[in-house]
Amino acid sequence: MTSRGAKIAMFLATLVAALTGLSALFPVHAGAASPESASQRSSSAIDGRVVIIGVPGLLWSDIGKKETPALWGLTAQGSAASLSVRTTRVSTCPTDGWLTVSAGQRSRLPHGDCALPAAPLLAGQDSPAGPVPAGGAVAPGWPAIKSDNADTNYHAQIGLLGDAVQRAGGCTLAVGPGAVFGLGNGGGRVDRYVPSPDRVTAADWAACPLAAVEVDDLFRAYLNAGVDPQGAQVPLSKPARAAAVAAADRRVGQVMTGLPDGTTVLLAGLSDIGVDPHLRVAIAKGGAGGDTTYEPGFMTSGATRQDGLVTLTDVTATTLKLLGLPQPKQAVGSVWRPEPSADTTAERVEALEDQDVAAQGIRTVQTSFYWVLFATQLVLYGIAALALRRLGGDRSSRARILGGTRVIALLGGAAPGASFLAGLLPWWRAEHPTPVLICTVLGFAGLLTGLALVGPWRRSLFAPGLVITGITAAVLALDVMTGSNLQLNTLMGYTALIAGRFYGFGNQAFSLFAVASILTAAWLSEYPLRAGRRWLALGIVVLIGAFAVAVDGLPAWGSDFGGVLAMVPAFAVLGLMVMGRRVSPLTLVPFALAGAALVLLISYLNSRSANPTHLGRFWRDLMDGEAWGVVTRKFDAMVNSLGYWPYTLAIAAAVVFLFFVLARPTRWRVSLLQRAYEHSVTMRPALISALTVGVVGMLVNDSGVVILSVSLSLATPLMLAAGVRSLEIDLRNEDSAPPEPPGSRPASTGSPSAERR
Repeated sequence: MTSRGAKIAMFLATLVAALTGLSALFPVHAGAASPESASQRSSSAIDGRVVIIGVPGLLWSDIGKKETPALWGLTAQGSAASLSVRTTRVSTCPTDGWLTVSAGQRSRLPHGDCALPAAPLLAGQDSPAGPVPAGGAVAPGWPAIKSDNADTNYHAQIGLLGDAVQRAGGCTLAVGPGAVFGLGNGGGRVDRYVPSPDRVTAADWAACPLAAVEVDDLFRAYLNAGVDPQGAQVPLSKPARAAAVAAADRRVGQVMTGLPDGTTVLLAGLSDIGVDPHLRVAIAKGGAGGDTTYEPGFMTSGATRQDGLVTLTDVTATTLKLLGLPQPKQAVGSVWRPEPSADTTAERVEALEDQDVAAQGIRTVQTSFYWVLFATQLVLYGIAALALRRLGGDRSSRARILGGTRVIALLGGAAPGASFLAGLLPWWRAEHPTPVLICTVLGFAGLLTGLALVGPWRRSLFAPGLVITGITAAVLALDVMTGSNLQLNTLMGYTALIAGRFYGFGNQAFSLFAVASILTAAWLSEYPLRAGRRWLALGIVVLIGAFAVAVDGLPAWGSDFGGVLAMVPAFAVLGLMVMGRRVSPLTLVPFALAGAALVLLISYLNSRSANPTHLGRFWRDLMDGEAWGVVTRKFDAMVNSLGYWPYTLAIAAAVVFLFFVLARPTRWRVSLLQRAYEHSVTMRPALISALTVGVVGMLVNDSGVVILSVSLSLATPLMLAAGVRSLEIDLRNEDSAPPEPPGSRPASTGSPSAERR
């Protein structure tokens, strides 16, 4: 007989071997640059010429063929995308945007209001950063700005772009005050400064390989409009905005006519206006050849992996690439990559405008969705409790109550998956998008519930839930394996406005996928377990677990660090319980270590790729001794998540309804889960494993309580549906049982029901 420790080792070895065998999916490059090689190339000569045009607040809806001919022509000749400008605040101000370009990392102006960048210090004026070069300028307050950003969670290195250019022997030209903040070196200095585009000469344009131009007409119009007595922005009329955009277009035209041949233009609407964030304009024209030749079409980047979507931090990475300079690890963005398209200019502009419409539509309802989801489930728990207390009376009434409760519970379990399927339809284009979105989610939830109850499996205790979890897990897996299209601008996914993620699994989606995968594996293993084939049941758990961890953790797909740490021990719990083994915290230590080793292996392999994700960057931080800062930042965020009281309230309600029932099945005279346990051998392992992934996921992810609350939003309704079905089975067995002889009392054997479909 194989010892318990040996079996655990066999299970662990099988899981790790299956996952490490997938390492071929990593785009590993033997010649990938290391930090040392990048440092050695820091003195590379500049090969290229770039101008960055910043137009704070510019939207794709502002651009028209007649209204903005210069911007329209630039779009027609170049590659275009929507630009996520999120920095350290919900709404990005112009100086924040320029500082982000300077550092290649999210940056901010400390203690500053959202005004135009301050005028620079010129030659002859006192500067705390040192003498101002003749013809150049220094950004005011630079030492304080640099120190403040170094101390934020992002540890932005202000002046990185300017330093890189000057170390390579080049100079920088700033046109307008904001451009000084964008191109200032470590001391805040630029080599040449011109106040406005109309004063730049041909000699100025030709002098330096890197120039930045501030076009602030649109933002200035909003400042001139002022605020009301309550401090809210006074709305700018459509004619006034159109006039401001036209003025900005004329300045862009001045820049384009003065540039030397061979100059690559990067135009960015690099900040928001007011309190509402938007996706802004990004255009690139020209290029250095190869994958940086910007011709008519769209753009993407490794930071987003989304068609027609790039980020503000990408501007720095793209500029360095176009100049032939290495990208320091402190610059976290990715190079803008062109995507040729046969679409007309009008079609491209319309498609990019549509992206912002979708982002605005989801922004207005995403928070409300969680309120509605959790509130609805709280009501469901209450209805179920009342219904179960009123099961007296005739059997037909009891059957109707149980049947109705089961359908509602299945509908609640289908809602999270349906929220992603809603992304298949362009609901945001409707005149009233919110009601259309609600109806779409309810429609898909109803469809999933119908599939769960339409076949012969509807009589089963667990099979209807298996249909819902299987479809949910399959949809999420297929989505991240094909580009994460359903994750973006989705109720339980992420948005480009928040810019926490653009591809792979966000924390809510990971939680939903992990629980759906665990429940699917548990309930599928029920069939071989009934036949006494435990090793086959274990094989199902290992196979699904290996696939789920690969989908979640591989950088090409889910790219999720904390998810691997949570899923490996959770599937280990399920595997051990399926094999009839006792689970203790000590038992899980090897599996927790295996999860850590696996995610480090993934991080190492990804760090060697040409375009590493946050996984690869974590390995580099680990090698440089800087990983502890990442860990503490995520831990602090996890602790702070306890203040998200809507999620905490949802967890508390679910725990009261579910966890204490699990721990003490008869303590409160509630035998719902106990009856489900008696009808299904995998119901208890499924629930314990789902709770494990939720709790561990909460502890190792920065979203904290959000992870557990989303886990329970799927597991609790489906467990309720299974428990209600167990009472339905008992009720039907009572109807079919022969009358008992007077005076007889049934023996309590505690054996499972004969019906375990």
